[in-house]
Amino acid sequence: MKTLILVDIQNDFIPGGALAVPAGDEVVEVANRLIPWFDLVVATQDWHPADHLSFASGHAGRSVGQVIQLRSVDQILWPDHCVQESTGAEFVQSLNLAKIDHVVQKGMAREIDSYSGFFDNDGRRATGLDTILKENVATELYVLGLATDYCVKFTVLDAIKLGYDVTLISDGCRGVDLKPGDVVRAIEEMKTAGAKICRCDEVVAQFE
Repeated sequence: MKTLILVDIQNDFIPGGALAVPAGDEVVEVANRLIPWFDLVVATQDWHPADHLSFASGHAGRSVGQVIQLRSVDQILWPDHCVQESTGAEFVQSLNLAKIDHVVQKGMAREIDSYSGFFDNDGRRATGLDTILKENVATELYVLGLATDYCVKFTVLDAIKLGYDVTLISDGCRGVDLKPGDVVRAIEEMKTAGAKICRCDEVVAQFE
């Protein structure tokens, strides 16, 4: 079954949000164009407690962009974002929510972040995404969303490790580029790991 994975298309990640990805709102049009072509659509959702330890606000003397250790894993400190039940955590209103079959929430444990849609960053806890995909006999995954160099990248890499055939829809992603070149490097890393790289038009042409 061909499955579309929408990664973190939430208010806090688009312009005006607490952790805005440059031009992040542009992925919505791509997502809405592709959604009708897929049998299964799953959206991941950052869903942090208000005191999440990835927030710089919880570490005196620390600032956004600095790196600390959480459960022995490097963690970049971020602005408070995607707090549970907040407007920032909601999906972007213009996204075709009616056609999303499942929502997988992540980043809910205070003491560890979850970039991947499949696991927390230390790999200890699964989000349930793999179970949903296996129950639906999903084998081909098409991935887009926010942000290319973080949650998209780690979702793709974990999907490949779990044995899925993965295609990254490159024009359906936008990145943070905290360090210049991070987005380019992330795409190359996904490609090297085995992901196919396509644009929206190419995907639609396959299905027409």
